[in-house]
Order: sequence, then structure tokens, then C-alpha cells
Amino acid sequence: MLNGLYVMDPNRFDDVYGPQARAAIERHLAIPSPPLTADRLTPDVLADLQVLVTGWGAPRLDAELLAAAPKLSLVLYGAGSIRPLVTPEMWARGVRVTSAAIANATPVAEFALSQILYALKHGWRYVLAARAAAAPAARGPEIGAYGAVVGLVSLGATGLATARLLAHHDLVVQAYDPYADPAQAGRLGVRLVGLAELFATSDVVSLHAPLTPETRGIVGAGLLESMKPDATLINTARGGLVDEAALVDVLGRRTDLFAVLDVTDPEPPVTGSPLFTMPNIVVTPHVAGSLGHERRRHGQAMADELARYVAGEPLLYEITESGLARRA
Repeated sequence: MLNGLYVMDPNRFDDVYGPQARAAIERHLAIPSPPLTADRLTPDVLADLQVLVTGWGAPRLDAELLAAAPKLSLVLYGAGSIRPLVTPEMWARGVRVTSAAIANATPVAEFALSQILYALKHGWRYVLAARAAAAPAARGPEIGAYGAVVGLVSLGATGLATARLLAHHDLVVQAYDPYADPAQAGRLGVRLVGLAELFATSDVVSLHAPLTPETRGIVGAGLLESMKPDATLINTARGGLVDEAALVDVLGRRTDLFAVLDVTDPEPPVTGSPLFTMPNIVVTPHVAGSLGHERRRHGQAMADELARYVAGEPLLYEITESGLARRA
């Protein structure tokens, strides 16, 4: 039996580590206390710690914490990006870390799929038009889903998950990702194209890229202007990918275009932002990712990783220092 601790935001603990996941984890870990917050980690609490079970609100694994936890060998991170907790000292110590980021791809992909199909039916357009007029909206030339072209920006975890869901529909799927595996894309029926071609030829463009210095503002006026008539932009990734001033300008002039923004920059938008009042933009409050008990996928993924660790098997979701650097 290994020694473990639950350490994370108490408001999210039960959402992530539900009864099933906790039972599976506690078959392998002796956990001497209720869940703790990072500010309650004292040297005596950390002295025998071997496995840290965490998520949102995780402690940063700096030199001071590592010195107090000499036996720590594994971190189970039931959330997405591990950047808030990792440090050079952690990597140097050889502490292994595995993340539930892949589990979070599922609800994002489900949300993206729903918005892609809804966009091809002009769903939001009719809702907003009817509300503004207090009368039935006039029907327009809907695209429909059959044979429509959907463009995905990035084939990372969420992009791939979205592509897998789209494969069940009669759509043409293309993607821009300079790091994508062409063979993997081919198996999913996804055609790899350049970014300019993707925007110019897609009926719906769905963003799934990470936010890096290279991708910040990547969707600017030129790409937006190039979009097909009646096309829709969906962003469930990061608000900073889109130049929002350009978005407001272009969609203010091209009222045939539409945008569904689940993320913005800043987030939430400032009070009075035109994003809330423009007739061809809808903003949702960052709901695409795991919510409520959807987060229990994260906890179950970490319970499964712990079972593999104890059995001496490879970890499916382990993140290495070199792998994290490549993602950046």
C-alpha cells in the first residue's frame, strides 16, 4: 500500500473524484486525512507522501515542497494543463506526472459537434433574429449538414476527438495542423490543408489550438474576410486565438458570417462588449469543457493510471518534460 493525499480545490473535489474513482484509488493508496488544500501542506503531512492526487487548486511542486516530500514519486492530476504545478526541480527529481487532459477533450468535442451541426442549420441565427424581432424569423438559404465542409484548426486532443465524432456524419472534414500525423488524419478521413485554404473553403471553422506566442491572434482580419458566405467560426479553445477587434469589425460588415464564442479574451468580456449585442455573434460562458459530474471522467482516468502504475505498466497519459516542451 502506497501513501497518498488528496490535495485540491475542495469545491471541485467531489466533481472530479467521485465515489467510484475514490474507491479505486484507495485500493492502492492509504490516505490518512480528508482532502486538503495546498496551503495546509506542512512538512509533517508531506513526510511520507508517495502519490499526490490532485486537480484544480494543485500545489506548485517547488523546491520547498519537494524537500518536505522526499518520497513523492507520482502526481495524478485530474485536470488539464499541468503547467501550474510543474517546476524544473520536479523534473530534476524524477517525479512522474500524469494528466486527465485527454478526458477533458470529450465534452469539448461533444460541445463542438453540437455547435457545428447547429451552425449548418443556422440555428443560432434564427433564435437571435426571432428574439430581436419578437416574431418568427424569416428562413434563409441554410447550408445543411450533408456534404458540408468543416475545418478544424489543430488536431490535438480536442481536435482529434472532434474529428472522430464528425466521422459519423456525412461531412467533409479538413484540418490545419503543421504537426499533425498525416497517417492518423487519413484514418479519420481528415484532409490536411493550409490555414488560408481552410478558412476560405470551410462552411464551419472550429478552433482547437493551444494558445502560444505563435498562435495568439492567429485568426485575424484577413482570414475572417476570406470566409465563405454564411460561414461560421466556433471557438472552444482559447479566446486569445482570435483578434476580437478584427472579429467585431469584419462581422459588423459581413453580416452573413456568424461566430459562436465559448471563450473570449478577456474572459469574461468586459461589460458593454459588442460581443453581447451583435446579431451574428453568440457568447457562452466557457461551458464546453467538463462541468459538474462530467469531471468524474478525470478522476476515473487518474484511478486507472494509478492501477497501471502499481502494476508496473506504462502510463497512458504521462507527461514528460520534453513532451511538454514540444507542446509549447
